[in-house]
Amino acid sequence: MNFFISWSGGKDSALAAYRVRQEGHRISCLLNCAAEDGSRVRAHGFPAEVVALQARAMGIPLVQVYTSWEEYEANFKEALWTLKDSGVEGGVFGDMDIEEHREWVERVCAEVGMRPILPLWKADPWALLEEFWDAGFRALVVATRLDPTYVGRTLDRELVTEMETRGAHPCGERGEYHTLVTDGPLFQRPLQVELPPDAPAVYEHNGIWYLNFAPRLGGKVG
Repeated sequence: MNFFISWSGGKDSALAAYRVRQEGHRISCLLNCAAEDGSRVRAHGFPAEVVALQARAMGIPLVQVYTSWEEYEANFKEALWTLKDSGVEGGVFGDMDIEEHREWVERVCAEVGMRPILPLWKADPWALLEEFWDAGFRALVVATRLDPTYVGRTLDRELVTEMETRGAHPCGERGEYHTLVTDGPLFQRPLQVELPPDAPAVYEHNGIWYLNFAPRLGGKVG
């Protein structure tokens, strides 16, 4: 089938996309929602241009929707109608176990006449992380509610174990942390993250610590 990927820039959407591609389906585009001024992505709060660089690194077209939270559903469905008219048959989502999220995804897709796919639903979170790493994905923690020292660290077994001892879901499903995928089997080129030389590497906003970074594309893989 011909799918769009609901793309946050993090590990869950990347693994969901990878699973669908492994099954032989076509990824038509990445669908990402950003703030109405186009400054930051809605899901993880990092600069919106980062997702555009990820799309370039993967060689997959990006559809970016600029929207407020109040108009999120209406603007999301408008984008889905446009994609459907272009031949896209369904959407792939990285949700795992929050029932309200699944209900929203299924309802919105049904109203547009698209098929929703949730490849990670109810899977064991540690098994998903092992699959993510074994496939060759790399990711950084770019936001967290837990501890500012976690921000900017590579997502690995040691870090996830550390966060889990602080009460976090292993995959951060309740918003305990967010990631940025920088490389992996979907990527033709890696994404490199640079910290500003004259500004703090980490900043806080509304109780969440964020990584202050600038991305760029690395050299071609291989």
